Amino acid sequence: MDMKKPFELRVKPIKNGTVIDHITANRSLNVLNILGLPDGRSKVTVAMNMDSSQLGSKDIVKIENRELKPSEVDQIALIAPRATINIVRDYKIVEKAKVRLMDEVRGILRCPNPNCITNSDEGVENRFYVISEEPVLLRCYYCERLIEADEIESQF
Repeated sequence: MDMKKPFELRVKPIKNGTVIDHITANRSLNVLNILGLPDGRSKVTVAMNMDSSQLGSKDIVKIENRELKPSEVDQIALIAPRATINIVRDYKIVEKAKVRLMDEVRGILRCPNPNCITNSDEGVENRFYVISEEPVLLRCYYCERLIEADEIESQF
């Protein structure tokens, strides 16, 4: 009997760039939106619903030849608060950091309350306090409206 080895697909390691690991399952497409990807130039690998001992399932995004800006990491923290950012140089992880949700979020999101002063022509910057990190829950500084994870995710 001919026992063939099962086909195994492996993702090629990246030489330089960023690997975003432990993204909340099914949120990798939101991460791509935050990063403005696909952009027609960057090589990007996305793995969705991968097994994870920590999360049950997770997503992973690999971006070749790009390191993230702090503002991008801050946005990723809003939709994937357990994500890990790995910087890869010459095929080695040279830096590894967990995203950190700030105590206060400014200028990233809009308040869903149409009557909030931030949605007027006053030019007031959006500002939210972080009430909970898991699940993410924010409170508008001005109108005190609570913003839950699904409302945050819909803005990316």
